[in-house]
Amino acid sequence: MDSEIQEIARLFVESGDSEFIEDFLRQLLTPAEIEEIGKRWMLVKMLEDGKKQRRIAEELHISLCKITRGSRELKKPDNAFRKALGMIDR
Repeated sequence: MDSEIQEIARLFVESGDSEFIEDFLRQLLTPAEIEEIGKRWMLVKMLEDGKKQRRIAEELHISLCKITRGSRELKKPDNAFRKALGMIDR
């Protein structure tokens, strides 16, 4: 599966088209998967903003395990989450 993820990442980079990427994701993923990915990204942003894990769990209706995973990833040096957070307007 790693080669497929790499291929999708290359498609996104080469397209440079956010509308194409959104359409692609909406066709590839189910509505439930899209919602799950959205929640996971929201939790990363909320952690970065300093919100407490229990509050995030209550607001997003997700498990503390998912939040803890996001928190661990944010603590890693040179992590992709932090780089991505720097790329968006907040």
